[in-house]
Amino acid sequence: MSQYLLIDQPAALPEALACLEPATQVALDTEFMRERTYYAGLCLVQLAVGPTVLVVDPLQVEDLSALLALLAAASREKVLHAARQDLEVLFPLTGAPLAPVFDTQVAAALLGLPAQVGYGDLVNRVLGVALEKGHARTDWSLRPLKAAQLTYAADDVRYLTPLRDELAARLDAAGRLHWLVEEMRGFEDPSLYRTEPELAWRRLKGLERLTPLQHATARALARWREERAMRRNLPRGWILPDDAIRELARDRPRSAAGLGQVASVPGGALAKLGDEMLEVIASAAPEAIDERGPPEDRPTPEQSATLKRLQQTLVTLAAQLEISAEVLATRRDLAAMMRGDRDVAPLSGWRREVVGEPLLRALGEA
Repeated sequence: MSQYLLIDQPAALPEALACLEPATQVALDTEFMRERTYYAGLCLVQLAVGPTVLVVDPLQVEDLSALLALLAAASREKVLHAARQDLEVLFPLTGAPLAPVFDTQVAAALLGLPAQVGYGDLVNRVLGVALEKGHARTDWSLRPLKAAQLTYAADDVRYLTPLRDELAARLDAAGRLHWLVEEMRGFEDPSLYRTEPELAWRRLKGLERLTPLQHATARALARWREERAMRRNLPRGWILPDDAIRELARDRPRSAAGLGQVASVPGGALAKLGDEMLEVIASAAPEAIDERGPPEDRPTPEQSATLKRLQQTLVTLAAQLEISAEVLATRRDLAAMMRGDRDVAPLSGWRREVVGEPLLRALGEA
């Protein structure tokens, strides 16, 4: 039996998919490129059911409707590792999030493995199989692909189902399988895969100490950059780097000469987009900020003490559960709780009993 079946002829796809049709579970992975574009370009789709591994080349097989129909079936579980990116890449083609999903990375994290454990590492840890490395940086858009590259791609799905079964068994034994079920429902939210330019500012770091007007400026520039990147299908960093947005928001230059004083603005952007940037900066207003921004001022000593108490509680709970603290709650969650926000992840679903109630007790509320 071949290690995999390469589908690079349109006529071969229906027959190959017919072999997978009875399956209630399919392992799935994609290879894509987005280094030079805003939108990811789908380059390969890998599928596995039992020993059958298909590597579909969408650059040669343009009509993927039969493949998408197979994946869209709600009766068929899709098994992926670090599913978010693959689901996002497929979303424009499927039109709706794939479901149900089993994410082996999330499952591993709920068992206490590193929250961002890689696929090869996880296969080695759980199944004792050492996978070949060396093709992670492959340009998957180039043709023809070498046999070693295709084997690497096929291996990305070959072990997913046995990995899924072992992780599910361990979660069940630990009484945590329902945790995963809840986590997987989150992937069914279409908003995860839609780009909202007005929310692009949330990707930026280092805005905590900006004034309301400066924060509004960063927000306006981020939206402008996102819209332009989408329109031109270019990486957002090619339009304007994050550092430049922060510095422009802080300095708020009013002229071309002022723009030229901002070192992080590339010369090309200054020449081609300077007028647009000045217009965006001038139009920014604090009232554009919604209830979720800008970040709160530096915490008071009392708030800092409360936050430290919450962090200590979280670390203790994580140690008891033998799980990474970041899986239970983030620092942002704790800061929000400290400020009185109760619409946070630790206070919903399985996390509420496991970590939310103890955190509330640490706040003196339960």
